[in-house]
This record gives sequence, structure tokens and C-alpha cells, in this order.
Amino acid sequence: MQYQTISYEVTDGIAVVTLNRPDTYNAMTQQMRAEITDAVLTAGQDARVLVLTGAGKAFCSGQDLGDASDATNMNLERTLRDEYMPMIRAIRESKIPTICAVNGAAAGAGANLALAADVVIATESAYFLQAFSRIGLMPDAGGTYELPRSMGAAKAMGAALFADKISARQADQWGMIWEAVADGEFEAVWKARAKHLAEGPTLAYAEIKAAIQETWGNDWTGQMEQEAKRQGKLGSTRDFQEGVVAFLDKRPATYEGR
Repeated sequence: MQYQTISYEVTDGIAVVTLNRPDTYNAMTQQMRAEITDAVLTAGQDARVLVLTGAGKAFCSGQDLGDASDATNMNLERTLRDEYMPMIRAIRESKIPTICAVNGAAAGAGANLALAADVVIATESAYFLQAFSRIGLMPDAGGTYELPRSMGAAKAMGAALFADKISARQADQWGMIWEAVADGEFEAVWKARAKHLAEGPTLAYAEIKAAIQETWGNDWTGQMEQEAKRQGKLGSTRDFQEGVVAFLDKRPATYEGR
């Protein structure tokens, strides 16, 4: 696919998908959602880690309400089922670790696109906004799933009802994201985090992602059984052997993903 609303680059095992409509604060159109979905799936084959970020001053301002002749007549159910769900699912189910580097405002569906990633790193000047109730809607794009699990039911309810801005620092303190970093350090930090993951044990990362995602549907016994099954599989890999030998040799491990 030839990308027109995003850019896609792979360097040293790191795929960077940049939302690239800065004049609209990277508002999402039908085309952008299709391109993001395609890029995420491609990154799963091309790279060892995926980074999502935005061009310009914002990460993503949400749905582009100008992406239809009459926004009030948009078929929101169809749009969510056919466009948003495949995009969010591709990010959540990616076998490689995903980082969202939130470089500015993340509003509406843009906020929930960010929260779909495994790790969210935000610059301190960024903020998250569940803007939906301001136009008579409810959070979507996975927001009602991710928010209570990341920040608790009380904070999630307030964020959805009041539609207040949540600063990156607040999001960090509430457990909504992994970390908020100073603006001047932001790019260096997310690049270092991506490099760390790209050089790490990708098979283990895939099992970590799957195990943590499935914990919500398991009781203690079921989760322990899944841990045993997944750990047993990892214990037979060359990456595990390399990790142990490297530890004993006091050297960095070289993981091959097998």
C-alpha cells in the first residue's frame, strides 16, 4: 500500500509509523485507519518493535469530522466495526512489542489509539482527552475497555463523563501510561526504549503480551496454568539458552527470536 496519511520507516528492527496530517492535528480519516492497519500488520513481518507517533504538535485529535459530507449522518456503528476494530486489534494482537510515543495532544479516538499500545510514553506537554461527551457521544475505539483497566473505574468514569484534559503527568501518576518525560528528553527516551525492545527476546515478549492480556478472563488457577504452558514453551527456545549463557558469562545476550 502506498501511504498518503502516514509515514512508515524501519531502521535496525524498529518500525516507526508516524501519523502525518499535521494540519489537522493528525485527525483520523477512513484512509488513515486503513493505512495504520496495513502498516501495523506489515511491521509484524518487517521489524522487532513498532512505534506509533505523530507529526507536528499533536499525536492525534481523533476522528476527522470533516471526513464526510455530513458528519451527523455518519454510520458510526459501521465505522467502528469495519475500520476502528481492525486497526485496534492489529495493534493489540501484534506479536511484536508496540510503543506509542505521544508527542502532543491525544484526543477522542486518538487517545484510545494510543492506549491500545503495549507501552505509552508521553512528552510532559502532551495530554489525553476523552472528548466524546462534548459532542453527545461515549468513548469508543476501545476506550471503555482500556480506561478502567489502566486507571481504575472511578477515574475512567470521570474522564468519560467530564471530558477533562488529563495531563501526561497525571496519566503517569494514575497508571494510565508507562511514563511521562520532559519534552527535551522525549525523543531520546522513546528511541532508547524501542532499541531496548528491538534487541530483546522477541519470543518472550510475545508470550508476555498474550499472558497479560488474557489475565482478565482467567481465575488464579487458570492463569497459573497459562504461565506454566507459556513458560514451558519459552524454556525450549535458543533465546532462553542464550540468555542463561550470557548471564553466566556476564555479557549482553544476542537474541535471535528462536
